[in-house]
Amino acid sequence: TAFNILPLFLFLLQVGFFPSECVELINDKVPQSVTNSVPKPVSKKHGKLITFLRTFMKSRPTKQKLKQRGILKERVFGCDLGEHLLNSGHDVPQVLKSCTEFIEKHGIVDGIYRLSGIASNIQKLRHEFDSEQIPDLTKDIYIQDIHCVGSLCKLYFRELPNPLLTYQLYEKFSDAVSAATDEERLVKIHDVIQQLPPPHYR
Repeated sequence: TAFNILPLFLFLLQVGFFPSECVELINDKVPQSVTNSVPKPVSKKHGKLITFLRTFMKSRPTKQKLKQRGILKERVFGCDLGEHLLNSGHDVPQVLKSCTEFIEKHGIVDGIYRLSGIASNIQKLRHEFDSEQIPDLTKDIYIQDIHCVGSLCKLYFRELPNPLLTYQLYEKFSDAVSAATDEERLVKIHDVIQQLPPPHYR
């Protein structure tokens, strides 16, 4: 289907619907045989199509309006930490806050973050948080499988596009943990933690 819409796309490029940088970039990639097949004159029909497309692009609702109508939901898992906190208005992700409070109250058991919970329970929790709901973690299903809450925390951290300790500071953290003595290691780690971006630091 990409080849079916390519002539129309190229036509829109020619009549100035896209910025000139796009035209230069795309012209380099398109085979000569395809560009030759694009009709040169702008017919009345194409003029109406361009007008319609311009109107459509300009009349798109904002992200905020889509959120208010409940059409657009913010992702929780797999979303950049800073972006997620900015969109949600929280200092710390709600998923981590809810899970850690629950674990501190009910989950002081052996291997809380080491042992894995039941996959279906983890997915159920994930879906509720992704649907912008705060699940009731005191339900029997979660009390009896406390490890699924710990597993959800690990899943959140694992899916961050930029890890909690960030790719940028990886080398510095690596050097810090390689320090000769415990005291030196502690000082170095403390120094690197101070360099984390505010969302990651919190």
